[in-house]
Amino acid sequence: MARRGPAWLIVGVVVATLLICCCSAVVGLAVSWSAGLLDSR
Repeated sequence: MARRGPAWLIVGVVVATLLICCCSAVVGLAVSWSAGLLDSR
């Protein structure tokens, strides 16, 4: 239906957003986990 340009742009934006969200979640978990370890000690 839509030709290649818009489709690839949409796919790229979605993939980039998912990667950023995943990376942010992993970093947040790592920081909170290390902070918890430091607090418990």
